[in-house]
Amino acid sequence: MAADYSTLKKGGFMQQKQKNNFSLRLRIVGGNVTAGQLAKIAEVSEKYGDGHVHLTSRQSIEIPFIKLDKIDEVKDALAEGGVEPGVCGPRVRTITACQGNAICPSGCIDTYALAKELDERYFARELPHKFKFGITGCQNNCLKAEENDLGIKGGLKVSWKESDCINCGLCEKICRSKAISRENGRITVDNKKCNYCGRCVKVCPTDAWDTVSGYIVSFGGLFGNSIAKGEPTVPFIEDHDALLRVCDAAIGFFEANAKPSERFRFTLDRVGREEFDKVILEAINK
Repeated sequence: MAADYSTLKKGGFMQQKQKNNFSLRLRIVGGNVTAGQLAKIAEVSEKYGDGHVHLTSRQSIEIPFIKLDKIDEVKDALAEGGVEPGVCGPRVRTITACQGNAICPSGCIDTYALAKELDERYFARELPHKFKFGITGCQNNCLKAEENDLGIKGGLKVSWKESDCINCGLCEKICRSKAISRENGRITVDNKKCNYCGRCVKVCPTDAWDTVSGYIVSFGGLFGNSIAKGEPTVPFIEDHDALLRVCDAAIGFFEANAKPSERFRFTLDRVGREEFDKVILEAINK
């Protein structure tokens, strides 16, 4: 029976230039892999590949030189170590994430927990073209959120607590967007300049800030044959459930409006960003 290359690709097995050889893309969520999983991946690469793996630009791992007649054995062997194949083609891809506030001092959100949640919600969903999520924990933007179809950047909305402030001036000095000013012993935050980085909170010696953790969400990023920066509809989303509604709405808009093989950015350009923004604002305000 002839190989069904389309089905194989859907399941993460990509044809190589070498006949009957495949590079298997694995399902890695947020770049997080256990030592046990790594051991199993190494074992499978030695037994069924050529003894090396490839680390992709989107935090995945690929095992090349898998033979066509060994594909089922490879999947069974990987499953023993809790490792699953990834996906290729027109569907939601593996979700990338930085380490977030669980590890990184700069992080404003738990990026890995969110990556797992979105992976469980959307992984491998069929769409007119591939769709990529990227999650970064703060304005350092290690994951380059705006390069993704839907990018999520963690942030902190801040408000000054006068009773706890010792007027040291550190917050004003560290604010890169010049949103903080001091006059007559009072702190003022210009919300139009604030980029929600949270540096003022992290440097404050007396915790003189109230904070709300949230998300800066961009849409329509593209970094391939064409390059475009994703743009937000609103500056900041505070509510986690609202974030999920926004993600649902964005994917739903793409599914309903895109032509086959059309990337999300080109759908937005063709249909109109104004129409898309209406859908997102409706999702936020439910």
